[in-house]
Amino acid sequence: MTRIIADISVSLDGFVTGPDPGPDNGLGTGGEALHTWAFSDDPDDRRILHEATARSGAVVLGRRLFDLVDGPNGWNDTTGYGAAEVGKPAFVVVTSSPPESVRLTDLDWTFVTTGLPDAITTARERAQAASSASGKNLDVVLMGGGATVASALDAGLADALSLHLAPVILGAGTPLFTGTARHTLAQRSVTPTSTATHLTYDIL
Repeated sequence: MTRIIADISVSLDGFVTGPDPGPDNGLGTGGEALHTWAFSDDPDDRRILHEATARSGAVVLGRRLFDLVDGPNGWNDTTGYGAAEVGKPAFVVVTSSPPESVRLTDLDWTFVTTGLPDAITTARERAQAASSASGKNLDVVLMGGGATVASALDAGLADALSLHLAPVILGAGTPLFTGTARHTLAQRSVTPTSTATHLTYDIL
């Protein structure tokens, strides 16, 4: 069964970027610390990253995040979705209008202009097709940004929440849960490593 998994790195004080994020400073000031775990040699970090990348049949992201990863300082041949794993699932972008051009033409991009629910429906169809082709159970991963993940949670569109809690206090930045509706979660796993605490919850 294809599940919708919100998967994002967050600081101890609840931010998914540092202060002043922008086109040339995508994670904001100090925000790189949020993703130290994704480039770690810790065996548990490596396992979690590999498993998450391998299970991704389709990935949903917002337009601001797309502009960063497809921009000149974004993903490349050695660092992409899944960091050094460089996975290549189908990518579905929520946007008001498609971009005029795409730099990363070797990736499978679909642009949905009718809202997040339709984007998730499209991603689910792509993940189910990939599951049938591969013989594996693949999921839809909501990779961000924070507003996309929070909107999916508020709309009841996600089945699970995977947080990578970085040992850093950023003080300001892009918050993940501001204004988020109340949710009841069931904790499924906790994996502490040298660089993060990886938390997985089912959303009830």
